[in-house]
Amino acid sequence: MNRLAFITAATGAVLLLSGCEVPVHTTEQTGYRGTGAQQVIRTSLETKLRANNVVPAPPYDLPKDEGGPRAATEYQNVKVLGDLSVDEFNYTMAAITAWIAPPEQGCNYCHNPENMASDAVYTKVVARRMLQMTRNINTNWTSHVQNVGVTCYTCHRGNAVPKYVWSETPDRFASARSIRGAKHGQNTPGQNSVALASLPYDPFTPYLLKANEIRLQGVSADRDGTHRVPIANAEGTYGLMMHMSNSLGVNCSYCHNANNFQNWSGSRPQRAVAWYGIRMVRDINNTYINSVRYIMPANRIGPMGDAYKTNCTTCHQGVYKPLYGVPMLNDYPGLRGPHPAVPAAATAAPPPPAVKTAAAATQVAG
Repeated sequence: MNRLAFITAATGAVLLLSGCEVPVHTTEQTGYRGTGAQQVIRTSLETKLRANNVVPAPPYDLPKDEGGPRAATEYQNVKVLGDLSVDEFNYTMAAITAWIAPPEQGCNYCHNPENMASDAVYTKVVARRMLQMTRNINTNWTSHVQNVGVTCYTCHRGNAVPKYVWSETPDRFASARSIRGAKHGQNTPGQNSVALASLPYDPFTPYLLKANEIRLQGVSADRDGTHRVPIANAEGTYGLMMHMSNSLGVNCSYCHNANNFQNWSGSRPQRAVAWYGIRMVRDINNTYINSVRYIMPANRIGPMGDAYKTNCTTCHQGVYKPLYGVPMLNDYPGLRGPHPAVPAAATAAPPPPAVKTAAAATQVAG
């Protein structure tokens, strides 16, 4: 290569590289030094996430409840929010319309304009069930949502159907005799399922719908004991963990003790919160979403005929706390509501193992 050609090539390379963005990362130490307890924060991505996680203002100022008539006595066929005052009921309906309904439809997205009390529009029946679900989450799942709570906006964000949902996939049932062969549930990397890994791409059916055991290895060193865990189960567990890490935008050590991922001792408090979150999502999918599958039209179900269900991304969308932890119930106290009966799915789960985290979670060695 002559000198002129070399200079030209070098100049082109410099110009090409100058158009690339050098990733900027920062780290936050969350535990003792040397334990790998650090969170990596991508600065440019964090800026975009914060811009996309802005909570809209309430529709108007909510008048103070002076103890007047309740919605159930003033309106017909109000089965969920009937305990609210008329003012708060209308205020909440206005917010829900803005959060979910297409702008060109407004209230008519759920209601028959000729008879607002009618249940003829299927979306009204679904919305009623989702309001029951929201109140249940805010009342019986504070072990996960704390006092921040959730509203319809937490998942919907202006969409009639939340952007991040899942359903059964035909690939999971592919025959070994087909030209594509049997994938056995693997080698279809999905961004919102297993973060583009080749792990089993449906970690949701066994763990967020069914209650399969989430475990990487047995608790006993005896391979012939009662706690054997097949490799396929370990891969499925890794797939679920990849999904959770990607959904929250965090490292594994956000929850786990980096010295021993399986051991609860030394884990951060977030691991117990996540433990409850898995069971909360199961409750949502089984108790509420599957209960309205029978009225869903064809365009609202997956290719295998099941309803679109929730996972961690549905609420979190890349953020460790949905919408960065804005207290959702401050402006919409009616979505906390009266205390409904705790569903079977909520009472069946024992508490998680004790997390001994007083030092590891708060102390940072110098």
